[in-house]
Parts: sequence; structure tokens; C-alpha cells
Amino acid sequence: MSFSHIDNIENLLPQTQCTKCGYPGCRQYAEAIANKKANYNQCPTGGRKGIIKLAKYLNKPIIPLNTIYGNEKSRCCAIIKENKCIGCTLCIQSCPVDAIIGAAKHMHTIFSKLCTGCDLCIKKCPVNCISMIEVTPCRTGWDAWSQKKADDARKRYYLRKKRLFHEKKENYAKLKKATIQFKKNNRETQKSLIEMAVKRIKELKNKENKKIK
Repeated sequence: MSFSHIDNIENLLPQTQCTKCGYPGCRQYAEAIANKKANYNQCPTGGRKGIIKLAKYLNKPIIPLNTIYGNEKSRCCAIIKENKCIGCTLCIQSCPVDAIIGAAKHMHTIFSKLCTGCDLCIKKCPVNCISMIEVTPCRTGWDAWSQKKADDARKRYYLRKKRLFHEKKENYAKLKKATIQFKKNNRETQKSLIEMAVKRIKELKNKENKKIK
């Protein structure tokens, strides 16, 4: 299966990375469709218009949305009740497009213009201080979204992945350096203890020799 075919399918998806289709991201869902491991009616965010787009490209019939994966809804945005936020950072870690800012033990907030409405942060919040509000009432799927929003969201998603990769790489390098230093310090400590033990044994032997004489 050519990558261009997968790219074309991915381009027809809303890029909210909501995982409602049963896959960890839009790219993985596109790959599954291309490899006939998933049907093209599993994206509630894209809704009926999304199915029509995919059906047209795949030369397939237009079929209803599989509601096992969710229902087509109005576009929503997450908001944080800031007075209840405990600063746990779990929502920040779960946001696929870096739409949430904050720091550990400090209040978090959400950039509404960047939020894709994936609602992944709600599942992670331990104090239920996040809720979803309608942004485009009575408009669903691609009527409530747009290709530009999808493209922008995908760009932020991949930038986040790149950032996390570099952070992981840096943390691994720091851990490796710390481990090497720990082993070095440990060897030096063990060497020092052995030297002290040998010195102590020599002193005891000298005392014994003096007693014998």
C-alpha cells in the first residue's frame, strides 16, 4: 500500500486526534482504512460529510455512521473551572494539540481557539473541573469544523509529538549520564571501603606481630 494513498485518506479526516474511531490518532485510522482493517464510517467527529468525502475518494457507497464509535455532535470546546484546578498536569499530558497551558501545582487554562474538542482531558481530570461547551450549536461534523482547522490541528499534533520525542531523548541522555556517574561514584566508594578494610587488616596484623614479639 503506497504512503500517498494513506496520506490522501488522512487528509480527509478532521485531525482532532480524539481516538473515538478506535485508533490512537487520525494517521493510524487512515492506515487501517487503507489496509482494510477498519471501515470508513467510524469517525463521529467528521460525521456524515466526512463519510461522504471518504466514500467518494475510496469509490465506495455512502453508509451511515457507525454509532458504536459515537454520535455526530455540535463542535465543543473544553473549559477548566480554574478555582477547582489542582494543577496535576494530567490534562496537559493528554491534550494532543498542546491547547492547555499550566505548570505542576499551578492553575491550568485552555486556549479555546486551539482546542479540537476531543474531550480526552475530561477523562484524565481527577477533580472533574473540566467540561465541554458548544461552540457551534446546530452545526455538526465538517459543518462545524473546517479543512483549515484540521490542517492547523494536525500541524500542532505533529509539533507536539516532535517536542515529546526530543524531551524523551534529552531525559534519556540525562538519565544515562546520571547512571554512569552513580556507577562511577559507587565504584569509588567500594574501592575506598576495600582500601580501608585492607588497611585495618594490616593494622590488626601489625598489632598481633608486636604481641608475639
